[in-house]
Formats: sequence, structure tokens, C-alpha cells
Amino acid sequence: MIEPREYRKRRETLLRQLDGAVGLVFSGEHPLPRIGKWQADENFVYLTGITRERGAAILFDPQNDNPRRRISLFLKPLDTEAERWDGYRERISESLRQKTGFESIYRTNHLPAMVTVALRRSKRAACLLPFSVYPSEPSADLKIFQQVAQRVPGVRIEDQTQLLTTMRAVKSPAELRLIEQAARITVSAYQQVIRHIRPGVNESQIQLALETVYRQQGGDVAYGTIVGSGINGTVLHYVDNDRPLEDGDLVVIDSAASFGGYASDITRTFPVSGRFTSEQRELYEIVLKAQSQAIKASRPGARFWEIDSAARSVIEKAGLSDAFIHSIGHPLGLNVHDVVPDHPLKPGMVITIEPGIYLPERKVGIRIEDDLVITRNGHRNITQAVPKTVQDIESSMR
Repeated sequence: MIEPREYRKRRETLLRQLDGAVGLVFSGEHPLPRIGKWQADENFVYLTGITRERGAAILFDPQNDNPRRRISLFLKPLDTEAERWDGYRERISESLRQKTGFESIYRTNHLPAMVTVALRRSKRAACLLPFSVYPSEPSADLKIFQQVAQRVPGVRIEDQTQLLTTMRAVKSPAELRLIEQAARITVSAYQQVIRHIRPGVNESQIQLALETVYRQQGGDVAYGTIVGSGINGTVLHYVDNDRPLEDGDLVVIDSAASFGGYASDITRTFPVSGRFTSEQRELYEIVLKAQSQAIKASRPGARFWEIDSAARSVIEKAGLSDAFIHSIGHPLGLNVHDVVPDHPLKPGMVITIEPGIYLPERKVGIRIEDDLVITRNGHRNITQAVPKTVQDIESSMR
């Protein structure tokens, strides 16, 4: 897991980068889910390691005369009635300060006054959270800064949304260990489940088998598992997972574990019968070659559009350009679709490579996805142990 001192170091790094501007980061007020646990916003988790405090905030006040108050944590007031339903919370104490690594902890009813004082002093407000797209509501920090600016003359609002994105994009050694453990758990699950793919098995049974292994090995489910056979494999975000596998079909499995809050992401396509038909093999080899070319292009300094072009050129050459309907991949981290920085790839970033072709008229969908750690000299594939060549897949299914 990630040590408290690493979270503290992240906060101190962000404080320095703010260069005197005031910043706010929130855990979120989104409602409790019907299924599963409530989860704080990833930026808040990245800076604190706190996942369950709804309505919490961090205030960065770099120009505060008291060094202990330059980074403060705000938690919602205790509510004994609500806690009988949702779980008990700690009082503010020295124990809580040591546990969280914050020297200054307050209740959120103090936040408006302390933000106003900080901005009277600094006159600079730095937006750290991603901007929303109109006509939706402004991001939480921008909305507050606009309200304060109406009351405190001279406050300037700045776009610093790339600060946290840039920090989160390059993973620390501790983060990489968590992602690699998530990948190992996922690889193990696929290696076990591939032997159970056969006609008559329901898509939901494949999902259950994978997710059971994730939890047995100490992980969690990183995102909604996709098990799409036949025409369902041509639906990118298919979630019903309720159709029996049929002889002669392909099945697209897009599923992965998370570990310690960090996600992996793997997709494989298997023949339900255990052997590809000649047409399926031909199409599969095109996607596999496209993935191979994109993986070769994945190195420090590369941009996603260049990697995408490496894969897309293979598919276009095969006359299937209209069948590749999504981008080549995305960063991985606290979110399965993690933050995308403005800069090219750097060592320590983790990305997915996932070309695919989708032919509903033939009831054929094929996607192959691996996770790469970008290194100083290129990349390291941390999910390649899941069979993906035609020979390896057919051998494993036998």
C-alpha cells in the first residue's frame, strides 16, 4: 500500500507548484451508490488516501503565516443519527491527525471563512479540478472562487488544472507496484477462466468466475465486466452479460481487477469452440498485428495520436477502417480511464493498447488489450501472460 508520507509529499509538492495561489480539492458529494461502496473523487484520494469521507475538502493556503495551516483538511460535522445508518466517523483528535498526516483538521462549516481570508491575502485562486463542459454546472472549485471573487475585489482566477493531472500521470514506485499486482491478479483469473469457455456456458458465468478470482486474491473489480459473445461482442460497452455462448461464435472479454484502488484493464477475444474459423483467424491476425505495431510505437516522447496511427494504418490497409471505431487506448491509474496530461508519454506512465474491429453484419467483434508501463527505453507489457496469439489461445483452450 501507499505510505502516509507519500501522500504528504504529494500535498507539499502541489503546494509549492501553486506558487502562492489558493487551491481547493474536494472528495465529492455524489450520492451513495445502490450497489458497492461510496468512493471519493480520485484527485482527493491521490492527495490523502482517504476514500470514504463524503463532502470533505483540502484547502491549500500557501501564504498563510502559520506553516501548519498552509494545507488543511476539512471534514463534514459529525451526525450521530446519520452514522447509525452509514457508519461511525472519528472525532478530530491527535490520533486522527497522525492517521491522516494533516496537522490542521477542521469541520467544513469553517471552510467558507477560511477560503475568503486566504483569497483576501493571496488574490489568486488556482482551479485544480477538471473544468466541466457547458451547460453543466462549473467545477466545484471554480464555482466557489467565482462566488468569493464577487465579494472580494481583485481576486484573479487561474487555470491550473494540469498540475494534478501531470502529477497523477507519472506513477510512483508504490503506485506501479499496486497496478502490477492488479495486473497479476487479472492474468491469473484469465488463465483459469479460459479453460471454462465452451458452448452453453452463459456470459454471466464467465463474469462471475473472473470476479470471484479477483476477490479471492485480494483484489476488487476495476470496472463493469464485459462478456460479449456473437453480435454482443460488437457492442463496445455491452453490460447485460446474459446470453449463452454458442458454437462458432467469438467472445470478447473485457474485465480486470483493481488492487489498493489502482486499476488494470485487459481484453481478450476467444473462439467459443476452442478453434478459430479461417475467417475469424484472418480478422484476428489483423487486430493482433495492429496491436503489435501500436505497442512498438509506445515509448517516451510518443503521443497517443501517433500510437493510434500505428495501429490504424494496419486496419486501414486491410480495408476495415470503418470497423475500428474507438481510440487506441488510455492511461491507467486510480481510474481505469485515468487522467490524460497535455504532454507526451513519460517514463512511469501506464497506458492501455486496445485496437479492435466490429462487424455487426457478421456478428464478429474482436478486441485485444494489454497494459504497458512506459520506461526510459520504451515500455514493459505487464499483461502479456494472458494468451493472445492464435496458437496460444487454441492450445490453452484445449
